[in-house]
Amino acid sequence: MVLWIIIPITLFSVSFFGSWTVYALALRNGHVCSLQNWEYRNSCQINDSERCCTNHHIPTISCSGTTAPENSLFSATVNAGAFLFLVFCIFHHAHILARNSNHSLLSKFALVFGCVASCGAFVAGNCNPVDLWLLHYLGAATSFVCLCFYCVLLTSLTNRCVLTGLERYLYPVRIISSTIQISVTILYCIFFVQEDYFFRHISAIFEWTLSVNVEVFELSFVVEFFFFSSSMIRTLLDKRDEEKQLILS
Repeated sequence: MVLWIIIPITLFSVSFFGSWTVYALALRNGHVCSLQNWEYRNSCQINDSERCCTNHHIPTISCSGTTAPENSLFSATVNAGAFLFLVFCIFHHAHILARNSNHSLLSKFALVFGCVASCGAFVAGNCNPVDLWLLHYLGAATSFVCLCFYCVLLTSLTNRCVLTGLERYLYPVRIISSTIQISVTILYCIFFVQEDYFFRHISAIFEWTLSVNVEVFELSFVVEFFFFSSSMIRTLLDKRDEEKQLILS
């Protein structure tokens, strides 16, 4: 049913436009510096007429949503994105069960990584990095790592399962997207732990690259959701009932 494509489209729209709106608000309010800025200082003078950038103004996604008023929009965006991503994961798993049940185990692994990534994002979005920095970064790290595994597993399922008839075109695109996600995640982690402002700024660029890449990856599933139907949700529920009966027996 065509209406089901609203799930990946809404997920992309909320995540993409919401995160960049948060960045724009933080930039306008002087809470972060521009992604194009490469000049940082150890401290700023009160009477500086020009915008001064320190370690606290590096434009990571987290720093963009740290201070009011943009922190409220940041939390709302991450919460909505995490919920929609969870729905996305469950519905895609139902699609696999209905059309290619022989790959249900691989799809279950993907579902687990997707659910954990969603929970990690929820924790990161609701724990301010200033007040609850450990929980925030733990949630963000969990989300980023699980997203890598999720992208790889969904790319593998694209190659193994015939859901749309367009897999020959989707598979190469998703291989590229998954490769970018894994490579940039590794580079992001390497640069993020550095103390030098230059490397921290590079890590911020990598973080935004990761965000955009996974959002485009999710948007590509508009094709699968075009062929989705409500009967596939019943397949998921029926499968759960069968598993309960096997456990009870």
